[in-house]
Amino acid sequence: MSDRLKMQDPRHQYPAPPFPEQPQPAPGLASQLEPPADHGEQSYQGSGRLQGRRALITGGDSGIGRAIAIAYAREGADVAISYLPSEQPDADEVLRLVREAGRKAVALPGDVSDESHARDLPRKVVEELGGLDILVVNAGHQKFFESFDRITTDDWDTTLRTNLSALFWTTQEASKIMPPGSAIITTASIQAYDPSTTIMHYATTKAGIVAFTKALASELIEKGIRANSVAPGPFWTPLNPSGGSSQEKVKKFGQGSKFGRPGQPVEIAPVYVLLASQEGSYITGEVYGVTGGEGIA
Repeated sequence: MSDRLKMQDPRHQYPAPPFPEQPQPAPGLASQLEPPADHGEQSYQGSGRLQGRRALITGGDSGIGRAIAIAYAREGADVAISYLPSEQPDADEVLRLVREAGRKAVALPGDVSDESHARDLPRKVVEELGGLDILVVNAGHQKFFESFDRITTDDWDTTLRTNLSALFWTTQEASKIMPPGSAIITTASIQAYDPSTTIMHYATTKAGIVAFTKALASELIEKGIRANSVAPGPFWTPLNPSGGSSQEKVKKFGQGSKFGRPGQPVEIAPVYVLLASQEGSYITGEVYGVTGGEGIA
């Protein structure tokens, strides 16, 4: 049994702040995180719950996306990941882990803020894997500003295009080809419910994702497709040290949670497994909060 699965005090299961300052250029690499994040490389154990399924995960190279890719592969799914070309070193590691699990791995580098690329992703997965049963829209852009009046129009547009427009484009194309029994899962955030002014444009997109997913679920259930969202709290990923937060906040990241530490990506992956699997057959239009005790109400 993995040590992660042994009964223990969850407050002390993973590293807690203070963390070192670790500035990275956006979008950041998981390989440069200190301390390293646990994506399930050694700790996630599958049980065949996604046997034979075919999944597309945007932002699948690092952070939560990487943990989902590892979990899905070890549950029996073939996995395609999309990522920015600059994230190739992280992506190579994910692709290796998927193949080590005995599953097919497909690399789809490109920028999801480009409409053509975002719309092409589902078709490419069908060509490579023979179909598409699970779509996880996880790619996101987050950049903090010291105050509201410093948020730039350029970053506002980039954030909305990456976090919302790409979601719309990829999901619209995927919904045309996914068969009954398929699942679509989006990544929202606690920011949708408790927004911070320094990333209020990011929070705005996450609230939009919640609304979009609930509306999508109402329509797609008529095709036998379920749609749900996961709302993380503070998780230890490259998003924050690469510009998503100030370095001062990085040093204390997760300290304010009831656990006194940030979550590790492997700790949220099982929720994405549930929502993708047939065990979640009666779940649609829901938002699952994994926030370290802060809730999403």
